[in-house]
Amino acid sequence: MQDYQQVPLIIPSLEPDEKLPRLLEQLKAAGIQNIVLVDDGSGPEYAPFFADAASRHGCVVLRHAVNLGKGRALKTAFNYCLNTWPNAVGCVTADSDGQHTPACILRVMEALCQHPDSLVLGVRDFSGKDVPARSSFGNRITCGVFRFLVGLTISDTQTGLRAVPTGYMRALLQSKGERFEFESNMLIDTKENEVPILEVPIETVYIEENRTSHFHPLRDSARIYAVFGKFLFSSLSSSVVDICLFTLFCALLGGMLPVSLYITVPTVLARIISATYNYLLNYRVVFKSKEGHGMAAAKYVALAVVQMACSALLVSVLYHWVAGGEVLIKICVDVLLFFISFQIQREFVYKHKKT
Repeated sequence: MQDYQQVPLIIPSLEPDEKLPRLLEQLKAAGIQNIVLVDDGSGPEYAPFFADAASRHGCVVLRHAVNLGKGRALKTAFNYCLNTWPNAVGCVTADSDGQHTPACILRVMEALCQHPDSLVLGVRDFSGKDVPARSSFGNRITCGVFRFLVGLTISDTQTGLRAVPTGYMRALLQSKGERFEFESNMLIDTKENEVPILEVPIETVYIEENRTSHFHPLRDSARIYAVFGKFLFSSLSSSVVDICLFTLFCALLGGMLPVSLYITVPTVLARIISATYNYLLNYRVVFKSKEGHGMAAAKYVALAVVQMACSALLVSVLYHWVAGGEVLIKICVDVLLFFISFQIQREFVYKHKKT
């Protein structure tokens, strides 16, 4: 097993202060050797901090001429590490403000060496009294969103202390996001790349109540909401297609069908086409499935049948229970089933099971 103290440590930094040299002193004392700093366009007035890091602590300093964002800084460092230490098990990322102690960094490094295929997250305890309300609230929002919309149960979505395996570093070089949203995308992309997530408890340290954090729970998690937005568009557009086709088939076939089949045949034809459209849109655009079409289509049809039966049963039971209001009842039931269907399609219909 690789010596975990030699795993490259990446520290992106923008306009550092005295906390950076203090952290580097502590890291040196802890025996951490391969440290890569990224000067993300801090400007000439901050050059002494980086020069000191290179000369006194032996850090590699990578520079951006202008501020390109944390995501781009991490990608720059990933690329450097892959070229410089191609046989390394991975790398560790940490913030430069002192929130991550050397002991916690070493703990995450060791976990990466023990689990070389996993994305290791150093997770904090947000239940303490000293945790700023802004951080606790933001983490609750993003954790809930990740759990419901992405299907990932993560206790600290905002942590900057992460160990990234080498194979996943390569994939992340092509991942979207140049600023803080890249860290959210790093978590989302674990599903597509089938990378397991391992959580390691770390100390909860906040400097100046985390005033310097630029993380925005809504803006930086936009890609998560985009997945649900695509699903919503897919469902609504499928309904429009269904109604338009039903109208068209009624006009085309009205004079050729007996009265008993005037509604049934156009309904069935329209539903087959609109369901096929909905299936393909979800398969290719919403969930970007790797499951085979045969299996995914079979599961989709089974879900549609069950969903239709549940809708009919629930509406019927509630209608007789409240003695009326069938339209409002159907709307409420179908909205509930819509949210349930989203999670079933994400986790069952389109999810490819590893063999």
